[in-house]
Amino acid sequence: MTASADLHPSLTPLAPLLGTWAGEGEGHYPTIAAFRYREQVSFTHVGKPFLVYAQRTAHPDSGAPMHAEVGYLRIVADVDPTSVAVEFVLAHPTGIVEVEEGRFADGVIELRTTTVGRTATAKQVRSLRRRFVLDADVLAYDVWMAHADTPETHHLQARLHRRAAADA
Repeated sequence: MTASADLHPSLTPLAPLLGTWAGEGEGHYPTIAAFRYREQVSFTHVGKPFLVYAQRTAHPDSGAPMHAEVGYLRIVADVDPTSVAVEFVLAHPTGIVEVEEGRFADGVIELRTTTVGRTATAKQVRSLRRRFVLDADVLAYDVWMAHADTPETHHLQARLHRRAAADA
């Protein structure tokens, strides 16, 4: 559901995120070879005070699935008239869950993990930081990660475009 009439009133500042976004990104990290990917992200709602987030990536040539994550974005407090505090809770199929906290202001969401949970078989991700920049119908983001003995390092960047409702 994405109809703005059904949107919980507390989510009004996040309403510009609603919809489906698609584009391409690239990743790199000191412990792996650089790579590219296609991506689709959606922000939807169910009338409650949170947005539902779903993300999936695919190999740009073969179309094979690469990564996915699902979660919730919610506003927890107004910081000032132009800024709100947000929480982002995500689950990854690789056995990682993360809680990120930050703020949304002027089309920018800045988030940093406060908690990373891992199953016994998950990689040793210690922290993540994300920055989303919304500019009209373009949603760009960067992700930084600390893993095992590697300090926080830039890992991912992508530029996504809003898809028309019929294309989503």
